[in-house]
Amino acid sequence: MKQIWMRVGKPETLELREAADPVAGPDEARVRVRASGVNFADIMARLGLYPDAPKFPAVVGYEVAGVIDQVGERLTGLKVGDKVFGICRFGGYSDTVVLKGPQLYPLPKEFSFAQAAAIPVNYLTAYQMLFAMGPVGAGQKVLVHSAGGGVGLAALELCKIAGAEVIGTASKGKHAELLKRGLSAVIDYRTQDFEVEVMRLTKGRGVELILDAVGGESWAKGIRCLRPTGRLMAFGFSGAATTKSRNPLAALKNLVQVPWLQINPISLMNQNKGVLGVNLGHLWGEPEMVQGWMHQILKWQAEGKINPTVDKEFPFAEAAQAHHYLQDRKNFGKVVLVP
Repeated sequence: MKQIWMRVGKPETLELREAADPVAGPDEARVRVRASGVNFADIMARLGLYPDAPKFPAVVGYEVAGVIDQVGERLTGLKVGDKVFGICRFGGYSDTVVLKGPQLYPLPKEFSFAQAAAIPVNYLTAYQMLFAMGPVGAGQKVLVHSAGGGVGLAALELCKIAGAEVIGTASKGKHAELLKRGLSAVIDYRTQDFEVEVMRLTKGRGVELILDAVGGESWAKGIRCLRPTGRLMAFGFSGAATTKSRNPLAALKNLVQVPWLQINPISLMNQNKGVLGVNLGHLWGEPEMVQGWMHQILKWQAEGKINPTVDKEFPFAEAAQAHHYLQDRKNFGKVVLVP
């Protein structure tokens, strides 16, 4: 099989290697991968900023879609030839993976493999923030940072289902399409102060919910943008990824800008505000919970309410270009790798 191996450094450190095919265990299925999702967590891992990353060199990747070609003798409900997508605990940058039955779901018949690979991380993360932990309600205002990214577009669809209004941040070139998709307003984070704009757009009242994977100063501004009883969902630290290679000083700068005094329990209690942390990769011990979320997501998909956006597909041999593309924030939707 082919795999993309990663070391800490620039995108060019990604290396395509050959390895022996894995064999499915008794409760597992082997999947010949047709598409692997790329996430910003992969970028952070390459920069040495992701504590959960395996020991390098390693193969990362959280999500795949493909066709089953081998099934363990104890596994039921799946068979050779089934088109599926699934969640990995790393290893997804491979053209062949072995997953346990509960990690796999049937490929929606309307979807391409690339679209299916865009579901797990983006939609489960958005669901966790908006429904499991938010929760978002009809008529509420939600600020979504990086609204043109994979999680951002997933959050927009889920907010529509909930009847909530979305204000997004994105670079100028993404504004027209985001407004077309239903955002009430878009803020250019490169030229505008989102705190000023949010308070202007809400007539000084603020928003009920914020989805923020930037970290640092963005969290400080976000807390000030919350209405009483508002919640900020912290689900990443992308503001530390300011260079293409490892830069501890950039990470330290973003860490120093975290509003530690604002997020202590006494301060939050006095403000009637909340800050919640979200890390889908730390829910491996809660499979039934995550499966319940996915079943609801797939129910909405069957009703035509969810349609993942795939921006660009890169061959495995161009994995470095995929990382450049995502880190440069050029994507509108999901970036995937295809063997």
